[in-house]
Formats: sequence, structure tokens, C-alpha cells
Amino acid sequence: MTAEPLPVSSPKSKRTEALEERPVNLDGFVEEWPEVGMVAMDSPYDPAPSVRVTDGVIVEMDGKPRAEFDFLDQFIADHAIDVSVAERAMSLEPVEVARMLVDPTVTRSEVVEVAGGLTPAALLEVVKTMNVVEMMQALQKMRARRTPANQAHSTSARDNPVQVAAEAAEASLRGFRELETTLGVVRYAPLVAIALQVGALAGTPGALTQCALEEATELELGMRGITAYAETISVYGTEPVFCDGDDTPWSKAFLASAYASRGIKMRFTSGTGSEVQMGNAEGRSMLYLEIRCILVAKGAGVQGLQNGSISCIGVPGAVPAGIRAVLAENLLASTADLECASGNDQSFSHSDMRRTARLLPQLLSGTDFVCSGYSAVPNYDNMFAGSNLDSTDYDDWNTIQRDLQVDGALRHVPEEELLAARSRAARALQAVFAQLGLPAITDKEVEAATYAHGSQDLPMRDVLEDLKAAQSVMDRGITGLDVIKALEASGYSDMARTLLSVLRHRVSGDLLHTSAILTPELETLSAVNDANDYAGPGSGYRPAGERWREMKRLRHVVSASNPEEEIG
Repeated sequence: MTAEPLPVSSPKSKRTEALEERPVNLDGFVEEWPEVGMVAMDSPYDPAPSVRVTDGVIVEMDGKPRAEFDFLDQFIADHAIDVSVAERAMSLEPVEVARMLVDPTVTRSEVVEVAGGLTPAALLEVVKTMNVVEMMQALQKMRARRTPANQAHSTSARDNPVQVAAEAAEASLRGFRELETTLGVVRYAPLVAIALQVGALAGTPGALTQCALEEATELELGMRGITAYAETISVYGTEPVFCDGDDTPWSKAFLASAYASRGIKMRFTSGTGSEVQMGNAEGRSMLYLEIRCILVAKGAGVQGLQNGSISCIGVPGAVPAGIRAVLAENLLASTADLECASGNDQSFSHSDMRRTARLLPQLLSGTDFVCSGYSAVPNYDNMFAGSNLDSTDYDDWNTIQRDLQVDGALRHVPEEELLAARSRAARALQAVFAQLGLPAITDKEVEAATYAHGSQDLPMRDVLEDLKAAQSVMDRGITGLDVIKALEASGYSDMARTLLSVLRHRVSGDLLHTSAILTPELETLSAVNDANDYAGPGSGYRPAGERWREMKRLRHVVSASNPEEEIG
């Protein structure tokens, strides 16, 4: 017998009501719409792979003759693809290249050579044959630097420099090797950039800092030695979107050379979904367009790429296989022999389970920077529109590291050490501001910043006076050397020496190596002297020794000899 249908007005079941209340159902999901690019990695409008080389010049790529190339095609064909191996590499079946990626007996350098001859459409076909676990296996081998690292966002909803200094000290002490800030009010930038730089020195030495702004100011701060690296130089996968910013691949390459000429580490930024978000995806899949961005970065000669959808994560996160495509773009950035700062940096889900699922492929595989922006502040203070993880997630992160014995580059730090570093950062900034004739930082502000959770716990500053002072920093030509002198004159000699060492590394060009970071001993660690050597079980980077002992420590670990005692 056929069951009678329930009336249309029938109430929902209690199970359905419970499911409807789950946070994941606050997320946005859409059907695929290939015509506008709302498809992760399998659009019917993506081109078929092809290449033809004549007299050392690519005259056809992905079904398009050279006469029909747009400027991205031309730049990629002329600067990103190795014509000496292109036809041989393109003769391989996609699954053959995918197996090279996964096979631990095939070296990273062999894969890089073959991948260097593949066109954007061919690279897309390779990763389309791979599932998520296979991509993770490949990424474990393909990242440039052997030792994973992490990057933090240190920002303030009030652009409060005292808070930023304290947060930078804590973040560097927790293990972040790069610290990034940005502003709500751009004119605050010089003060906040100095605060970030000073604060980083008060934690673990060697953390590099950047201030993400419009490109001219960001470059000037770098040239003055107030920042050490940059990454918010965006590239896009279609010509109309690229032109929308008055840019071309050549202008971006010129900008990259301006940073490199001063020893400033820099990488480009891109990510699946940006072209859809800007309304000019030309019907291509998000991943195909991102592969074009990866090859533009390679052709421009920059040392790395911040990708992993970044500020567009809500777009791939809304379509089927979107997070798989994000992992694929990280893998392909590493396969192009670039440093990869692999995203995990912007909020995209209300679900804690889904946030963690988005993180794990990069955390378990290890990337050059597992997060290109873990929020070292509560998300209400995150001026990059909030992160997938924030300062309330530290204990969860450290526990996952310990549970799985995977290194996400962070560590638990006892509260007394954190408070000492935060206080020292705020007091050092207080002294630097006094030496440079900038608006006073009161003892009350120092005290508040030491114990604060976020900007809501700090006294208000005189914003007008701060903005005048910020402009005076630019007008007076204040540089990193002036900050060093101010620290030395105020009794912070160790911090002054550390900053001087960072500037020396810049002058020597040490930070221009692929995937360069500074160790706490102020030595450069990069793909040159710390090349990834993963070759299967028993090889590659494994947290061991002192690092593994450090990872075992959590906030509430009970002593084996005395169950009443906590040793965290």
C-alpha cells in the first residue's frame, strides 16, 4: 500500500527542528552556475590542455593561438612555462603527473621540473584526478621549506598601537614567525607599523612584520625599514579584473622588483573566487583562474604566494567541492616552487566543525605558513574581516597538535611569560614614542594592554593627536634605524640589536630566498638551507626532541607522579 502524503501544513519533526538550529545552517550555499564562474574546478567552459612551441616560443596554449592571447596568456607563455620541457611534459597523461605528485619515491625536484612545462589547463586536469587525501600526501612533499611555520594577524578595531604592540609580543612568543597588521583608518599606519615592529621584538626574536595597506604606502614603510615583508600585492585570473585595479602582470612584476631591490621579502596574493566576486570570471572555473594567478606569480619571479581563497573564501565555500579546490590551489602553488601561505585566514562558517575541516588539510600536510592570518586578537578586533581562528582558539590548536603529533608551529606559553612579554612590549613602545616625540602612552594604557583580551579593555586614545603624529612620522622621514636608536637610548638594548639584525638580513638579501623566515636565533631558514626532503615514511620533517616535548605541554596537563598537580 502507498502511504498517504502528509498535509502541506504538517509541522516539522523535532529532529528537523534540532538540525535547523545547527550553526552550519547559517552558512550560505548555492547551486553551481558555470556561466558566471560559480563552479569550483570543473566548468564546461574551461579550455582543453594544449601547447605548441616554435623556435623556442609558445605559439599555441590551451587551444588558443598566440594571436588571440590576452595579456595573462602572453605573460604566462613567455615567463612562467619552461619551453624546454613543455612539449614533453604536456605529452604525459594528467594521471601520470598526479601519480608523480603522490609517489614519495619521485623527488620534489623531478615534479617541479615536469610541472614547469604544464599549461594552466593541464595543471587543472592533474589535480582534478586527485582526491583530498592524495592532495595532502602531495602537499607534504611539495612545500618548499622543510619546517612549517605560521603567520598571525595583530590588529585593533581602534587602531590602538599599544594594543597592537602587546598582541605582537604574545603572538611571537606563541610561535608565529610573521606578523601582519592593517588599519581601519589608513592614516594611523605609521604608528601601528612601528608598534607591531617593537612589540614583535619583546616576544621571541626574529618574527618579521608587515603592514598591509595600499601599495605605495606599504612599499615606503618597507623601504624605511619599519616593515620587513609584504604580501598584499594582488593578482587576478582574468584580464578585466586585473585591469580593474589599473594593473597588468608587468606592473606587478615591476612592483615586486622594487621590494626586492631593498631586500624586502614579498609574495603575491590571489585565491579562488576573486574573479567571481568581481563579476568577470568569463565562465571559467575558480581553480582554473587561480592557476593562472599562480603562474603569473611564478613568471614575475616573486618568492611566494598567499593563496587559499583568502578574502574570497565564502565563494568557493558555497559551492560543491569548493574547499577541495582551495587545497588544490595550495598544492599547485607549492608545485610551482613558490612559498605558500595557505589561507585559513578569513571567517567563512558559523560551524566549528566546518572551520576545523577547512583547516586540517593544510595543518596535517604542513605548509610554509599554515595560516596566512591566524587572528592573534579576538575576531571583533580583526581588521581583515575576521579569521577562521582567533585568540580564543589557541588551546584547541595546541591540543590538536598534541593529539596528532603534527606541527602547526604554535606552542602553549604560561601566563606569567605572556604577561611579562606584553608588559615589556607596551613599555618599550611607551619609551620609543617618548624618544621620537610621539603622543604619550600612559602607565594606565600599559597596564590595560598587559591584561587586555581586546581593544574594548583599553582606554581610548586621542585619535586626532595620534593621526597628526602618524603624519609627522612620514614627514620627518623616521626609519627603522630611528626606532633602533630610540630602543637603545631607552635601555632596550637587546631589542635594538634584534631589529638591527633583521635590517642586516634585509641588506644581505637573506630574506629574498624562497620561503625565508628568521629563527629565534636570528638565522635565516629557507628552501635553500632547509629544503623539504620528504620521501615517504621515516623521512621529512617530524616534530621530535625539544619541539615535541614543547608540543606536549598544554594548559591543564596533570602530573604523572602527582595527580593533584598541573604541569602546563
